[in-house]
Amino acid sequence: MINVTKTFLPPFEEYVNTLKRAWDLAWITNNGILVQELEQKLKSYLGTDNLLFTANGTVVLQMALKALNITKEVITTPFSYVATTNAILWEGATPVFVDIDPNTFCIDPQKIEAAITQNTQAILATHVYGIPCDIEKIQTIAERFGLKVIYDAAHAFGCSINGKSLLSFGDISTCSFHATKVFHSVEGGCIVSDSEEMNTQLSLLRSFGHIGDEHYCAGINGKNSEFHAAMGLVNLNYITQIISERKNLSQLYDSFLTSENLLRPTIPVNMEYNYAYYPVVVETEDVLHKIVDNLRAKGVSPRRYFYPSLNEIPQTKYLNSICPVSETTSRRVLSLPLYAGLEIHEAEMIAGTIKKVLRG
Repeated sequence: MINVTKTFLPPFEEYVNTLKRAWDLAWITNNGILVQELEQKLKSYLGTDNLLFTANGTVVLQMALKALNITKEVITTPFSYVATTNAILWEGATPVFVDIDPNTFCIDPQKIEAAITQNTQAILATHVYGIPCDIEKIQTIAERFGLKVIYDAAHAFGCSINGKSLLSFGDISTCSFHATKVFHSVEGGCIVSDSEEMNTQLSLLRSFGHIGDEHYCAGINGKNSEFHAAMGLVNLNYITQIISERKNLSQLYDSFLTSENLLRPTIPVNMEYNYAYYPVVVETEDVLHKIVDNLRAKGVSPRRYFYPSLNEIPQTKYLNSICPVSETTSRRVLSLPLYAGLEIHEAEMIAGTIKKVLRG
């Protein structure tokens, strides 16, 4: 089976040798030496001073909302993974959905201002597929109305715009290091903030809210282990190779599919992209189902990513939100297999199968 993604695993010996440093100390959690080293190397790679390695990419969204004291309305996107919305609900706040830009699939900044009320406290936007939101317009709106900005940058590791990492924008940005991501630590994530003071607050929230016997706030367990940090340290050595392979495969898909009746999100020319996903939007949902059926018959498992639109899931239907661009896009979007190690002939077979369906 060719799945939509495949976890990159480094040479086992490299992982074991890295882990052994912590193993020999019997210090395998609670901010061990490998966690500290990974944080420093990630800061250097991403060009940021304030970063914490965490348990996953969901808890950091909750930590961001908590640290910024967000309890009321949060303007957000309906076109994202469900964790983005669930974090808002979990923290007792209310998601206010704003439709997406049809070219980037990110939240449409032209529609944000109309959604702002006296209860709006923040904008939580997703860099969809690693493609940047309109950062400048969102920041201008946030400053005008006194709102906080949180970016779900789960897809954006290795992405930069005008030479600056996407994780360095907003009051807080978060990332996922799940095993399906371009860079992973099996399970994990990080949270990046714009000040040392906020970083200190987030560090407390990550570790139950206390330092030793001194308790400061109601924190949670957002820490990660030396086993996960070891995987992150080794994989970071391969990130350039991983992104390069993904780029080559994406360009191969382009060469086969650009002339077809497919919509692809627009990647800005002034950015370094990580080729995290290869999404295509077909003409109708029926066509999508035909493509999926034909690919599965050949042992290929693409993914409807993202589906459904988050304003249509059970936990948000009470909001009665209408987001027509997100709704129609989610019904017609398909992410094709893309990962380091996917063979050229496999990508050609996938593209050829899609072309055959599209051409009837």
